[in-house]
Amino acid sequence: MTRDVRSSTVDGVLRRSARRTPDRTALRYAERSWTYAALDAAVSTAAAELVGSGLESGDRVAAYGHNSDAYLIAFLACARAGLVHVPVNQHLTGDDLAYILEDSGSVLVLTDPALADRLPQGVAVRPLRDAEGSLLDALSTPRPYDPDRDARDVVQLLYTSGTTALPKGAMMTHRALVHEYVSAITALDLNERDRPVHSLPLYHSAQMHVFLLPYLAVGAENTVIDGPDAEEIFDLVEAGRADSLFAPPTVWIALSRHPGFTTRDLSRLRKAYYGASVMPVPVLERLRERLPALAFYNCFGQSEIGPLATVLGPDEHAGRMESCGRPVLFVEAKVVDEDGSEVPDGTAGEIVYRSPQLCEGYWHKAAETKEAFRDGWFRSGDLATRDGEGYFTIVDRVKDVINSGGVLVASRQVEDALYTHPGVAEAAVVGLPDARWIEAVTAVVVPRGEVTEAELLAHARDRLAHFKAPKRVLFVDELPRNASGKILKRELRDRLGALTPSADPRSS
Repeated sequence: MTRDVRSSTVDGVLRRSARRTPDRTALRYAERSWTYAALDAAVSTAAAELVGSGLESGDRVAAYGHNSDAYLIAFLACARAGLVHVPVNQHLTGDDLAYILEDSGSVLVLTDPALADRLPQGVAVRPLRDAEGSLLDALSTPRPYDPDRDARDVVQLLYTSGTTALPKGAMMTHRALVHEYVSAITALDLNERDRPVHSLPLYHSAQMHVFLLPYLAVGAENTVIDGPDAEEIFDLVEAGRADSLFAPPTVWIALSRHPGFTTRDLSRLRKAYYGASVMPVPVLERLRERLPALAFYNCFGQSEIGPLATVLGPDEHAGRMESCGRPVLFVEAKVVDEDGSEVPDGTAGEIVYRSPQLCEGYWHKAAETKEAFRDGWFRSGDLATRDGEGYFTIVDRVKDVINSGGVLVASRQVEDALYTHPGVAEAAVVGLPDARWIEAVTAVVVPRGEVTEAELLAHARDRLAHFKAPKRVLFVDELPRNASGKILKRELRDRLGALTPSADPRSS
């Protein structure tokens, strides 16, 4: 079969850059550096190695490892070989890990040796690196591989974060992801002169598909590090090796509190991207005050759309810092009521999408797929408003809206009020069962210094309508999050729902 000349695949993104700028540095990790030509050759060799080991087109291959050059090569090799890549959060263990491996039907797990003992017994395993027989070792003898792939093939099962239920595998095709890469490049002003540092887990769709792959598409020089370590990021910026960074609000908060944030020379940092969860407006204001020349981009979306859906650009932040922006190039969006009818501007409803970036549905979950794709639109589960200029503002997750005494309360507005208090390091607001209110608006706070419940309740009541103000404040040492930075409010509700009024959640 001859390859369709109109087809564009995920691995083809790298191949085109390798032919355009073969000798340019594509990737640095630790002490290793890859030109575009060398990286593309490594992907072909790894693809030939995987197919030569007996894997067949359509087989699912799980990746369970930390950030590395080997992790990226393995993903692109799966794409080139016609295998379905299944990225797995490297922090998952036990039943959570076993669930994804079993649900996906993965026939092989590519992993770091240090993580192998966490895997269920009986699964086929091959090390990604740092061990004899690893996939990285196999690259020492280059081998060509040039298969016939179709853009409509599923290339990845992108499991949702599971903040409200068990994760579902969104079936992403080459076509969907390549469209998303173009949307990211245009909306985020990515170009070959940028020097991005990639510090978040590569298993997560935002770091891989909004930044690393689009940056490879434009021919930029990329640096991958193990994690968002402030000192390492500051070193790269000062050395001129990094000028753009993506991180969720939790990481930006941690960076802004690091002593080096005020003492190091960060003038070479030009682009700051945030997303994965809502950035509290007071936090963004503090960041912009420290780095007024830094261009901030708000990235919003979800796994099922690749994941980028809307962007608020640097010139759009003034007066709109609560907004997540307007839809990117290949996304159409609107706000609807429960019946699917579009609501007037300024009215809250569920944001829905039409886009070639969307997944094909959920792996082996026909009912959930039918529920999500209704009336020609994808139901996001996010509650939003749209203004007359087309800007969207996320109010809450539909399932996180609190029904307090029959009145609906959006948790984000309450959280923003709490973040204006200097004694609040982090806050999450949930509804907990209450005999009088049905659900009592409850603030769960990680404190900074000494602060009391009475003080925070009074602070919130001064800034909110009485029915929106928390009925109670609970103090915790940390908030439960997934690796993308999203607060697991379902876990908070489950953990705190049975507490008596006098109970301390820090001892539970």
